[in-house]
Amino acid sequence: MKRREFLTAAGAVAATAPIAMPAIAQSAPAIKWRCTSSFPKSLDALYGSNEYFAKCVSEATDGKFVIETFSAGEIVPALQALDAVQSGTVEMCQTACYYYVGKDPTFALLTTSPFALNTRMMSAWMRFGGGQELATEFLKKFGVIPITAGNTTAQMGGWFRKEIKEVSDLNGLKFRIAGLAGRVMQKLGVVPQQIGGGDIYAALEKGTIDAAEWVGPYDDEKLGFQKVAPFYYYPGWWEGGAMLHNLINIQKFNELPKQYQAVLRDASAEANDWMIAKYDSLNPGALRRLIANGAQLRPFSQPIMEACYKASNEVYAETSAANPDFKKVWDSITAFRGDQYLWWQVAEYGFDTFMIRQRARGN
Repeated sequence: MKRREFLTAAGAVAATAPIAMPAIAQSAPAIKWRCTSSFPKSLDALYGSNEYFAKCVSEATDGKFVIETFSAGEIVPALQALDAVQSGTVEMCQTACYYYVGKDPTFALLTTSPFALNTRMMSAWMRFGGGQELATEFLKKFGVIPITAGNTTAQMGGWFRKEIKEVSDLNGLKFRIAGLAGRVMQKLGVVPQQIGGGDIYAALEKGTIDAAEWVGPYDDEKLGFQKVAPFYYYPGWWEGGAMLHNLINIQKFNELPKQYQAVLRDASAEANDWMIAKYDSLNPGALRRLIANGAQLRPFSQPIMEACYKASNEVYAETSAANPDFKKVWDSITAFRGDQYLWWQVAEYGFDTFMIRQRARGN
């Protein structure tokens, strides 16, 4: 049959036959879930990725699987998102696991930890380095399934009301800082504070805290920290690439059709890429604006970095000795990190360093 004859015949059949619906639309049940986030709506990269995730789920199922999203405080406070999933108040949450170090310090390693992995390395470890399997095994004890759903990329070191030049300047500092970094800072005299994102500005303004780390230029600009704590430090050595997760109630996940389980994974992966791209796109312009509006950019001094690195290794050793789950995950991360930096220093670092120098020369 010639091509023209084939197309004519196919058109005749199509005109008389009913349009076939996708298999998932024919067999899939109508399901509605609720997802609470640990982030406020004002943070359109963090919380926005959650809305984007829900949109992807709905579109992939022809509107049959609907996930209603809620920002921090609408159902439960920011730091109680996991508890809401465990209790069945909601089916899932979007959160950072390191908010729950009070339950077990191993949670921190699933988001980011001091001097650990950068964004690309964290993604590689989770997908191909055994991270997903370790995370799933650990979080099963808490009744949830983890699915990677975002990364803030490397973060800044935070906002300080006064300059921090020497290690001694950290002594007595009241610092809003999450995860294991708080324990590291304690060794250097810092008094760590865990405060939800929406409450940081007021705490800085009132002097309840002396410093705060949040994310990076784009999100920090929205919260206006430069108005009350002008010294903006880098790098955020405790968050080389902060990974977010969708934590899903195991029972609810297992009740889903297999197609819906796959959709959750695919939509989470899409949201993960979306968040990384958004931050990479928007952070440079935000940094320029922050500096133009009074932010004073400062690097942590080499003595401070060295002291923090030493204190971090002490925390890792102490925690590993007391917690087998933590040791198992941390040993996996450090082995992976060693191989990654062997490669990174050859290709990624070599290329980026050259290009940064060219930019500095105006080329």
